[in-house]
Amino acid sequence: MATTSAPTVQKITTFLTFNNQAEEAMNLYVSVFKNARIVSVSRMSEDAPFFSGTFEVGGQKFIVMNGGAHFSFAQGISLFVHCETQAEVDELWSKLIENGGIEGQCGWLTDKFGVTWQIIPSNLSALLYHSDPEKAQRAMKAMRQMRKIDIAALEQATA
Repeated sequence: MATTSAPTVQKITTFLTFNNQAEEAMNLYVSVFKNARIVSVSRMSEDAPFFSGTFEVGGQKFIVMNGGAHFSFAQGISLFVHCETQAEVDELWSKLIENGGIEGQCGWLTDKFGVTWQIIPSNLSALLYHSDPEKAQRAMKAMRQMRKIDIAALEQATA
């Protein structure tokens, strides 16, 4: 007898509440990331401010909603993005800071909606926690001078 399994439900879903830019933010995020799509949209009516939507990036679901001016984001929570190449770091960085985003230090940025991101190369931990403590220290010193992470500069610091 064949058995069917229920679809896997994502245990934790990031829920982003905006003042009134949820749809604009969702559209930006879906345009920025490869393998992203809008899953659903809900409006009370075309002229009402209520909007919620669900989108996916790399199979991970996110929910967005307009909640009013009393909702805002804080830097204590960020979306951490693993990047395989410098080209990917550069592309995501430029798309997320355009039109009013703010560059932070050490790979952090805040987009125009106030959402904080970390755009981080996948090999960063290996460089910062190198088995040679002097090389790790040089990588950390180099990273602290950066806004957007420069993989070649970090690798050079550990050479």
